[in-house]
Formats: sequence, C-alpha cells, structure tokens
Amino acid sequence: MSRYTGPTWKISRRLGYSISETGKELKKRPYAPGVHGQRRSKLSDYGQQLQEKQKVRFTYGLSEKQFKKTFNEAQKLKGKQGENLLRLLESRLDNVVYRLGFAKTRAQARQLVNHGHFLVDGKKVDIPSYRLSPGQQVSLREKSKNLKVVQEAFETKFGSSDYVEYNDETGVGTFARYPDRNEYMQEVNEQLIVEYYNR
Repeated sequence: MSRYTGPTWKISRRLGYSISETGKELKKRPYAPGVHGQRRSKLSDYGQQLQEKQKVRFTYGLSEKQFKKTFNEAQKLKGKQGENLLRLLESRLDNVVYRLGFAKTRAQARQLVNHGHFLVDGKKVDIPSYRLSPGQQVSLREKSKNLKVVQEAFETKFGSSDYVEYNDETGVGTFARYPDRNEYMQEVNEQLIVEYYNR
C-alpha cells in the first residue's frame, strides 16, 4: 500500500482525529465524510486498533510498508514497543524539520528534504526517514535560505516543541533529546497499535 497523498481533512474526519495536529479539519464538521458520517457506529476491538494505527500512520505520512518496518524496529529496542515506535517516528528528519518550524506540515517537510534543501551536521541529507540522534543539528543549505515556503512556515511556527531547539542567529536547529511521551500525540493509545500487529 503506497503513501496516501489525498486530502488530509477527509482522513481526519473519518478517524475523528486531526492528523495535522491543528484541529482545523474537525472544526466545521467533526464527523466522518459521506451520507452516514454523522452516525458513528461503535467500533469493534479490531476497529479501534486499526483506527489508532491509521491515526499515527497518516499523521507521519508513511505507507503501510514503512510503518510496519518501523514497528518491527521498535520491537528490537528496550522498553515499551508502542512508545519506541512513536519515538522512532518523532526522530525522523522530516518530522524534526517540521517540529523546528522549517515547514508548515510534515508533507511539506518531506518534500523539502526530498529536494535536498537540508544539511544534517553540515552534510546534505535528502532522505525523509533519516533518523536523528539527540544532539544532531539541522540547517538549510545556503541556496535554500530564501525559499518562500520556509519563510512562510517560520511566520506560523506551528510544529515547534521543547525537544527541538532553533538558534535564530545561526539558523541552526538541534534535535536536543528524545521527547517524553506526554509531550506529543497525547490523544493516541499506542498500545492498541501493538495489539493490532500482535493479534
């Protein structure tokens, strides 16, 4: 299954969850799209597990294959598998670019990374799934500093978080540390994702 590239608001309404994390998609119509959208039926255990997985998968913009691969990697780490999964997703380069405020959305961040606009510790990296370790630095390439989309993103700075730091003087962002679980995606129950894959 390839990565979904359609309108995010439809997905958000179907899941009852803002995958942009702004809440905008649900303000006007907080119910699923379609004729029967306002009649939300009670989900089975499997339905709840699937829905939780889809919330996270669509938020980070991954294909099913990419998501399952990350889940399997999380299984090999010490600690809780669900938390490990989310931590791996948060440390992706495209997500950190978004959190630092270089892009308005993760999809935009992914595109900017793909087009080679970013340096990690001074070296060009154009792989959105590249995983950062605490302390690594992210900056725009010299020729990319005047990009209109980046300048517009900095005006809104929606995605910024305490575990990333941005130095206005140098234009360098740092993935300062792995986030604590209570710092992001608090509406998600990651244990249901573990149950979905282990059923």
